[in-house]
Amino acid sequence: MTYATPNKKIPGVVAPGSTDVENFKENSDYLRGSLVESFANPLTGSITEADTQLIKFHGAYQQDDRDQRLRRQEKKLEPAYSFMIRMRMPGGELTAAQWQKIDEISNTYGNETIKLSSRQAVQFHGIIKFDLKKSIQMMNDALLDSIAGCGDVNRNVMCTPDPSLSAVNEEVYAYAKKISEHLMPSSRAYHEIWLDEGKGEGRQLVEGGEHELEPLYGKHYLPRKFKIGIAIPPYNDSDVFINDIGLIAIVKDDKLQGFNVAVGGGLGMTFGREDTYPRLATVIGFCKPDQVLDVCAEVMMIQRDYGNRQDRKLSRFKYTIDQYGLNWFKQELTERLGFKLGKARKAVFTTTADQYGWHKDMNGLWHLLLHVEHGRIQDTPLLKQKTAFLKIAETNLCNFRLTANQNMLLHGIKTADKVKIEKILAQHGQHADGRELSGMRRNSIACVSMNTCPLGMAEAERYLPTLITKLEPILEKHGLREQEIKIRMTGCPNGCGRSVMAEIGLIGKSMGRYNMYLGGDAQGERLNTLYKENIDEAAILELLDNLFADYVSTRGKNESFGDYAIRSKLVAATENRV
Repeated sequence: MTYATPNKKIPGVVAPGSTDVENFKENSDYLRGSLVESFANPLTGSITEADTQLIKFHGAYQQDDRDQRLRRQEKKLEPAYSFMIRMRMPGGELTAAQWQKIDEISNTYGNETIKLSSRQAVQFHGIIKFDLKKSIQMMNDALLDSIAGCGDVNRNVMCTPDPSLSAVNEEVYAYAKKISEHLMPSSRAYHEIWLDEGKGEGRQLVEGGEHELEPLYGKHYLPRKFKIGIAIPPYNDSDVFINDIGLIAIVKDDKLQGFNVAVGGGLGMTFGREDTYPRLATVIGFCKPDQVLDVCAEVMMIQRDYGNRQDRKLSRFKYTIDQYGLNWFKQELTERLGFKLGKARKAVFTTTADQYGWHKDMNGLWHLLLHVEHGRIQDTPLLKQKTAFLKIAETNLCNFRLTANQNMLLHGIKTADKVKIEKILAQHGQHADGRELSGMRRNSIACVSMNTCPLGMAEAERYLPTLITKLEPILEKHGLREQEIKIRMTGCPNGCGRSVMAEIGLIGKSMGRYNMYLGGDAQGERLNTLYKENIDEAAILELLDNLFADYVSTRGKNESFGDYAIRSKLVAATENRV
């Protein structure tokens, strides 16, 4: 299919009043900017303002250690700059050999930990400027990259990972990679800067001129990040409705029929701006498998052409949908595709939770889903998880898949090898089924926040385990220890930990203080609502103690905590529901 060029006169193109980021892209020579010069500068650990934006398209963020910030200021030193780099791995798939390389990178150039993101990707933290190129080259040695890990492009494509959950999992899973490859930026800047492609030869324009260098994105790429996720009912472990495009696999008689298409999801908001808000994607129709690549491309390019480029707070696709209207969008999409989407098919979700423990697929292979606390793989005195995963990778008995809930799936294990895997895990303190953990801990997510994220207003990953430890006696008191109550915490309202989808969502306002949101559901089909603002730990514990007592005494049969919050009118049900 031939796609419309981005040179059409449309509202979203760079114009007077566009943001600095748009101007940086305009002058970047297709994401090259002055990155080579910035990374060669020996006088600072940082890079230029423009390059801090461009480096995102290459999968990295410039950060500094906020724990050291004041001390370094007092000594008149620049911040302790480093880089976080996020890999591109559609659906979170990795071979055993690739996991060994990831472990090596984390030890050689990172902070010796591995972070699993809530979009099924690996993040390395603590890489200094002068080691970033070497880190990327080491990734490339294992056929891995960080292209479009961040930036105003399509990000890592998510998909339900476990082959034991559906007979068509592998067929559906393959679409995550197909979509990712189809929507990749075409610029060779990444390969030139980090992998020395064509070094010294000069850049040649392709036939057709400048606009053909980025046939999908154009010179200015998208107004903001763009996210796509795939789910296979009844499991919504990828939180499919939070995405700009959510694809719901429709399966009949163990055969993939196609996908329901949902558009306009996004969770970020800005405190103090009522014109910003989270939104769940709206189901607009059904497409066949051979149509899905074109549907994703055309939807993305509508956002390219009409998204807000004057205010980045309002530049996500959800605001484009709401500004122009759903009917306008569907008509525009039909015109671009040359066909109309079919009527959406019935799809029922039951849970967003990961299915821990051993599961066997139809081919007789076993898959083991293991808990990773908030995605941080490391060695501690009680749990040598990082070493355990490396030892398993060295046996080459399985491959690795990351889940959107920040956990690890070991898959493709033969029956005879199960005991070997379990022995390695037991030797390093890792339980196989997660049942030693409370239901709340098993269903928790936290973003990184402190000490490296510059947007964090409060702790998240470093604090939520402690808070849950203090909540567990309260859960025990009310007979709720095994109840799978979904709790999520983020250090700011940008949505990385999907806190606005939780039954209990905690969003940082300042150090030690959080807004509490209640009323999300277990299926990932309802946003939660603000319940209490700017509360500290003592207030959180007291409030939840009282709410759990009331929940237990009044709940209906199989009523979740999120549904209780709505029924009891603690909060009103959100209007934006799928």
